[in-house]
Amino acid sequence: MSRPRPITKAQYETLAEFRYALRKFLHFSESAAQAAAVTPQQHQALLAIKGFPGRAQVTVGELAERLQLRHHSVVGLIDRLVLEKLVARTTSAEDRRRVLVQLTRRGEKTLEKLSALHREQLRHVGPEFKRLLEQLDSAGE
Repeated sequence: MSRPRPITKAQYETLAEFRYALRKFLHFSESAAQAAAVTPQQHQALLAIKGFPGRAQVTVGELAERLQLRHHSVVGLIDRLVLEKLVARTTSAEDRRRVLVQLTRRGEKTLEKLSALHREQLRHVGPEFKRLLEQLDSAGE
């Protein structure tokens, strides 16, 4: 069994540059969410619901997993989204214990605007991310 190679100075520099580029994108995302009158976490929730594979609605547990949050934290987040009329909460017809969450028309419009901005921003930063990942793969070889 071979030992992993030590990380080189060039790899540390590339990792640091990648982290910086990622943080700049996240800062853009946080600012865009706030400009759309939602919190970054609310934006993430809307995207997780809309982007859930195969369905237009999710359970609280599924949303908690996607957001990597505790169940009770997601319940509070959903409560705030319901108050803002961004999502609707219903009880599952098949299992009355399950709560389903889906976007409202207002939630759809908010997410559509934010997603268009994010897609455009990713067009700009995507090549930089790709370059840095490729550089990390080749650095130190």
